[in-house]
Amino acid sequence: MSQISFKIITPERTLFSEMVDQITLQTTEGEITVLPGHIPIISTMSPGELRFVQGNEEIPMVVLGGFVEITKTSVIVLADAAEKVEEILEERAIEAKKQAEELRQSKIADREDFAALSAKIEKELARLKVAQKYKKRKRPRL
Repeated sequence: MSQISFKIITPERTLFSEMVDQITLQTTEGEITVLPGHIPIISTMSPGELRFVQGNEEIPMVVLGGFVEITKTSVIVLADAAEKVEEILEERAIEAKKQAEELRQSKIADREDFAALSAKIEKELARLKVAQKYKKRKRPRL
């Protein structure tokens, strides 16, 4: 089986850079799965789960927005932030979501503040969803 080059880059680090069999990710237009030979696409990404298959393992992560460039031989994710499932601190995400919701309800100065807080809540919900989905599982076998 042929593989595709896959990189996830955040402002802080290169989180992943290896050959994989397939990648499933959330774009603003919906979820897509990328295999070698995919048509070229550049898209914005929504906060959510990203999974990739490498050999017999499906590896989940959370990406909190950004851009993806897909070519026939590579996928490059330029993420605002991304975390491996084992790096997600569920308690921190719950607390951050709670604080953002309280701020949104208490003192909304303008539309920009409301939009920023709503985006923060969406990102924390994405973290929680992925963390809770994979909490009891190690890396599932395909």
